This record gives sequence, structure tokens and C-alpha cells, in this order.
Amino acid sequence: MEIALLRYLSFTNLSVVAEFPISLTHLLAITALIIAIICFTFRSNSVYLVDFSCYLPPDSLRVPTANFIEHCEASNVFDQECIDFQVKILERSGIGFESCMPIAVHEIPPNSSLYKAQEEAEMVLSAIVKDLLSKHNINPKSIDILVSNCSLFCPTPSLTSMIINKFGFRSNVKSVSLSGMGCSAGMLSISLVKDLLKVHKNSVALVLSMEAITPNGYKGKVKPMLMANILFRMGGAAILLSNRKQDKHKAKYKLQNLVRTHLGSDDQAYQSVFQQPDESGKVGVSLSRELLHVAAKALRTNISELGPLVLPYSEQLKYGWSVIKQKIWFSAGQKGTYVPNFKKAFEHFCIHAGGKAVIDAIEDNLRLHKEDAEASRMTLYRFGNTSSSSLWYELSYLEAKGRVKKGDRVWQIAFGSGFKCNSAVWKCISDLDPDLRNSWSDRIHLYPVEIPNVSDH
Repeated sequence: MEIALLRYLSFTNLSVVAEFPISLTHLLAITALIIAIICFTFRSNSVYLVDFSCYLPPDSLRVPTANFIEHCEASNVFDQECIDFQVKILERSGIGFESCMPIAVHEIPPNSSLYKAQEEAEMVLSAIVKDLLSKHNINPKSIDILVSNCSLFCPTPSLTSMIINKFGFRSNVKSVSLSGMGCSAGMLSISLVKDLLKVHKNSVALVLSMEAITPNGYKGKVKPMLMANILFRMGGAAILLSNRKQDKHKAKYKLQNLVRTHLGSDDQAYQSVFQQPDESGKVGVSLSRELLHVAAKALRTNISELGPLVLPYSEQLKYGWSVIKQKIWFSAGQKGTYVPNFKKAFEHFCIHAGGKAVIDAIEDNLRLHKEDAEASRMTLYRFGNTSSSSLWYELSYLEAKGRVKKGDRVWQIAFGSGFKCNSAVWKCISDLDPDLRNSWSDRIHLYPVEIPNVSDH
């Protein structure tokens, strides 16, 4: 290094070198400076997932099918046709009798007031934050970044302010509240924190994901809007992230990749999940018939970017060759484009539990086996669609089953209004204890269960 620097200096400005000879001390200082710059430029920006906690509602808030029907009839909100339609959807949804609704929805008629919505949000978020911080004996004042996401409930003060007030976070905590981002907002929050941790070194971040059910029940007669009443249930997750080196040894996972896809420029995708009033002015979230088609398109776009980052070269070559053959030697009898074997890239899959049809479609498109989507189906069965937090219930399931081993890679796939598809890839960097308490611990021995396959006819 010293010889190279001397040669460089001698060729660039001989007169300066002659007048001001470079000593060995100077050369060592320059060398140290260059090494420091290189280390600073290429230093690790690793994001570690220290731990996470999912909300476990009390059994008293469960909504079995029989209770749902009785409640609908007693509330006198829907006519018989609407009740029959919702029951039909519920029977085919893949949701079991253990999923829960907040207290306000159990009232007759349901109470969708702002006060009750705030009560639900505080009930969920306070429980998971307390559980996560106490589990690791973390002082709330040590949290540097706080990000919350809740799509359809955006109060003032914000949800992050609610938590800051309740737990006494310090005054310079960097807080952000996201809304209107749909079921994929959990991955968006992770993405935001990842970028913030690049700027703020030696920081700890807390992400809060939930959806408020209380203020968002639809009381009209439009069937695409009634479906949301069935699918969405109570839940939430708190995720603790860090970029501190000292947290690497106690962290569960390391973030490997995060890819975001947004198809909002396409009208069909943009309108596939849409909150709007019906003709009578009653507001609801409409789920269009094109939703599965849009989700498939978003997934294809997402994995076209994710694939080269995670797939072995053999799978990439097979895919590329199939594309070339299809374009050059296309024939009517030729099979479609080769679908890469993502099981060669990941050991575990967490597919957003948006509904049975969504899980089935993704499983089919990615050519996965039934066991690959087990965590998603069991999460949907027990907890329902908990929106942005569903992926964390799925990861909890895999951990409680003892299936995640050190070195394993987990692919989380989230879908959301807009329309968005977001992927996160985590690598397990610790030996996980399946006996540690989580949201599945009390009944994991009862799962998986056989979910009845109700015919559409």
C-alpha cells in the first residue's frame, strides 16, 4: 500500500513531493484513513428481528357461526337475504369458531362509536407492547423508533401517541402512524423501519400492526361489501427490530430481502379493494370479483424482482429458458412459463391469511404443497383475517410447532389495497425454543385441524 501511494504521488506531482517529502508516519495515517473510509462505506446495515408478540383475545370474545347468526337476527340490522349471504360466505371462508370480535361488536346493536374504537385499539396495542417489553425487560425509554399501522382507524391523537402516553416513551422518540395502507401495511412498516435504521445507527425500533374492527362493520345490503364483515377479525402484533450489534446474539431473525410492489396505476387493481359509501350512504369496503386475478398479477410482478435475489441459478436458468422458448418456439400444445421451485429458496412460507380463496390461489400459483400453507390456513381458521398482523400469527405457529431451525429462511407474502404485494425474507439466526410462550402455546397441540371443504353448489 505504501509503495503504491508513493508511485501515485510521484507521478501526479513530482515537484510537490520533492518539496514536501512524505514520511512513513504520513503514509500510515493516509492508509488508516482509507481503510476507515472503506469500512464506513461497506459497514453492515443489518436489521435484526429481536422478537415479536401477537395479541391473544379472551375466549369470551369468540364468534362461532351460531352466535353470529343469532346476533345478526337479534340486532335487526340485516334482512334475511343479507344474513343468509353472510352465513354462506362464513361457511366457505375457512374461519373457525375460535376467531374473535371486539366487545363493541358483541353489543346489540353493534356500537361503532369513536370511543369504542379507541377502546379496542388500546386493548390490543397495550397488551402486545406490554408483553413484548416485559418479556425482554426493555425500558420503554430505550425505544428510538415507533411505527404503527392501522388502515381504517386514524384517530387524533395518533395510535403511536396513545402508546407513548401510556408507556412513557421519551420525548425524542421518532414516531410514525400509517393509515389507509391495507393488509400489507405490516410489511410497509418493516420497510420504513429498515430505511430509518440505515440513518439512525445503534437504534431499537418497535412496530405495531393492527386493524380496528369496531368502527368498520358494514350495515348495508351490497354483497361485495358484506364480505368484509365475515373475513376480518380482532388481532394485532408488536415487532421489535434493531440494528445494534449487541442485539444480534439475542435476535431471532435477520432481514434478508424486502421487495414492494404497487399496481395502483392500473384501474382494476386500484379499485379491487375500495372503501366507499353505497347508494344509501352506508360506508363499507368493497371486495371486487377481480381481486384474485389482481393478487396473482401483483405476486408475479413481485417475485420477478424477488426471484433473482433468492433463487439458485439453476431455477433462474430454467425460468429464463422457458421464457425464451415461449417467445421463439411458441406452439399451442406447449406448457406455460416455468414456475420456479421456491422451496429451494425458502424452508417456510407465510401467506397472508386474507381468506381461503387467497391461500388456495397462491398455493396453486407457486405450486406449493398443502403443508407449506398450513400456518396460513391454521391462522385463518383460529384467528380469522387479522389484516396486517396475520403474517406474525403464522410465524408464531411455525415457532410453536418447533419447525423453524437456525439457518432456515422464511418468506412472508402480504397483499393489500392499492393494490400492493409486499415480500419480506427472514433468516433464522438463533436456536428457537418451541416451548416459549406465544399466541399459539395454549392450543398448539390441537393443530393442525381438518377444515371442512364446503361446496359452492
